[in-house]
Amino acid sequence: MRIVPPAVAPLSAALLAAALPFAAFLAQAADDPWHGRARALYEHAIEVPTVAGRGKVPELAQYLADQYRAAGWADADIHVMPYDATPENHTAALIVRWPAAGKPKAKPVLLMAHMDVVEAKAEDWSLDPFTLTERDGYFYGRGSSDDKMGVVAVTTALLKLKAEGFRPKRDLIVFFTGDEETTGIGALKGATEWRALTDAEYGLNADGGGGGFAADGKPIGFTFQTAEKTYADYAFTAHNPGGHSSKPRPDNAIYELSDALARLSHYRFEPKLNDTTRAYFDVRQRSEPGALGDAMRAWLKDPADGAAADAIEADIGEVGLTRTRCVATMLAGGHAPNALPQMARATVNCRILPGVSPDAIRDELQAIAGDRVEVTRLDKEQASLASPLRTDLLKVYADSVHAMFPGAPILPEMSTGASDARPFRVHGLPVYGVDGSWGVVPDDMRAHGRDERLPVKALADDVDHWVRMLRAVAAP
Repeated sequence: MRIVPPAVAPLSAALLAAALPFAAFLAQAADDPWHGRARALYEHAIEVPTVAGRGKVPELAQYLADQYRAAGWADADIHVMPYDATPENHTAALIVRWPAAGKPKAKPVLLMAHMDVVEAKAEDWSLDPFTLTERDGYFYGRGSSDDKMGVVAVTTALLKLKAEGFRPKRDLIVFFTGDEETTGIGALKGATEWRALTDAEYGLNADGGGGGFAADGKPIGFTFQTAEKTYADYAFTAHNPGGHSSKPRPDNAIYELSDALARLSHYRFEPKLNDTTRAYFDVRQRSEPGALGDAMRAWLKDPADGAAADAIEADIGEVGLTRTRCVATMLAGGHAPNALPQMARATVNCRILPGVSPDAIRDELQAIAGDRVEVTRLDKEQASLASPLRTDLLKVYADSVHAMFPGAPILPEMSTGASDARPFRVHGLPVYGVDGSWGVVPDDMRAHGRDERLPVKALADDVDHWVRMLRAVAAP
């Protein structure tokens, strides 16, 4: 899961180097053989097209398992878990345990990422999406940022620590899934059916967190993800007896559905602050000038100030952070051009604040739609829950980020999208998005889009970040 604005034309390396005060942005990483190892793993991972329906995820899972085995992990601690996300999509998860040296000092830590990627068509890209291309200080390829970068950074960090003789004082458990971009069944199995293999004090997710810089080099900040919204789909359906189009009825299924959707488009759910968003906006407002900063300060002062929340969400970067949001995404209706419609239906996608019941949102949507349109749920998702905002883990994350970029803002984050963290949070295992990769905003925000890319230096930085993080959490 990475939020995807439309791709924009890339800045040249020369322009970026001139614009950014951080010489490290596009410079090559310091000479470290483990960065080279990461690049080799990354290239192999990118070039295995782990797209839904191609059946390639088990191949990548086995390749990664072989890397752990060759580095000294016991066969009994490596599990390639084949499963079917859907009948046509054979996939797999990878679970690897690094047992503590001696009696564990604490419960395990779960290290999460996903091996699958969304589809990419060569004709839509300016280069082959499933060949790693290095150009102008960037790696290009599908999954370069979402999320093979996370898979590779976590794996390389563990291999490096093992080679250096590090002895964890608690078990570290790798959990890489194969269907995060589609059904999420692997994460659900990990949180339930496979829980004996994955149970931990908390999870650290490479598919969350990360940082951004403005084109002038100003750090926008690194996010510490503690919550994400619940994904839920609903159907708005209008029924009608229909008839001949030459004799229009006063009621019409398409018009009734259209009226309901128009009401939805103007509706605003009640804004609410939670611990994560309060901490996020408290950091943001300190450096945000003008009307947007004023709106943040007003809303923090009075969470019932709907006008302030509306003003915040008028900024594209803050959409979805103050309330539940629902939007129509698909339409179907009518059966013939010369017949009155007997049915009109819209799919409405909602991203619901953590802890709010999708059934309660269905009731609210029904009130918006009125008595001529029926609202039904299209999934059975449980409400997503927020992880406690742990200051000890926040400090570990901030210390590691500041080792790379001193003074970069650290912002607790509620994601508007969804990841493999959700089912673990629902089933009582808190998860934190703590990746250390970064990019230039919005130029490098291309996950799921055309010419997805990652700065070369960001991969090396991410490996080093995970080494620091794991040293800190595995030696409590």
